[in-house]
Amino acid sequence: MPAIFFGHGSPLNALQLNDWTRGWAALGQSLPRPRAIVSISAHWYGAGTAVTAMAAPATIHDFGGFPRELYEVSYPAAGHPGLAKRVAALLQPTAVELDQEWGLDHGTWSVLRHVFPRADVPVIQLSIDATQPPAFHYDLGRRLASLRDSGILVIGSGNIVHNLRLYAWGRYQAEPFDWAVRFDAEVRALLDEGHDAALIDYDALGPDAALAIPTPDHYLPFLYVLGLRAAGDPVSFPVDGIDGGSISMLTVRVG
Repeated sequence: MPAIFFGHGSPLNALQLNDWTRGWAALGQSLPRPRAIVSISAHWYGAGTAVTAMAAPATIHDFGGFPRELYEVSYPAAGHPGLAKRVAALLQPTAVELDQEWGLDHGTWSVLRHVFPRADVPVIQLSIDATQPPAFHYDLGRRLASLRDSGILVIGSGNIVHNLRLYAWGRYQAEPFDWAVRFDAEVRALLDEGHDAALIDYDALGPDAALAIPTPDHYLPFLYVLGLRAAGDPVSFPVDGIDGGSISMLTVRVG
């Protein structure tokens, strides 16, 4: 299986048909059918590492101020307790809690309802430990690489560029900021050149990186997917664009 990072953007993308969501749907139609999905979402970000281990994860509406229709969305994919235990074993010696509370947040379902609209593929989520440095998350991705050989699709969901403070709220088709375009292009170039170390140590990439990643939560899911890349894996960008001037919608497919 490939591994895929999705730039998920606004929760409203769950309801909308636009270039990004059509790209997600096309990607889903092109993929071999996975046995299950492991999702690393920017929106399960806290202390410690955990994996959802329930048979029927809830659809979490982890946002506020959106239309009622969005709160009525359900993504009733089954969980996979056995896969959760396997993930916990692969990540040893990191302690992993088998979680019975979280479910699927919008970083996962807002994308998957376009990629696999029937919700007929089991899904588990892996949390992001906010207390750990970027290299820790890249390393966890590397430990999960064997899942790809078992027909498991591992996805990250966040945004390479995610600066809500500078987002053009309410403005139609806002022009992308120059720094957002530059950083998005720099990430693509570093991926093409195989410079994982530079992408992990993103603070050293300068002022564009500081504006693109004011907080690490939306960038770290990308490092898991980067860690899943095997030698010789091609990298492609099936979806791209900048939303609201300051959010990159780049999708990165590895393999």
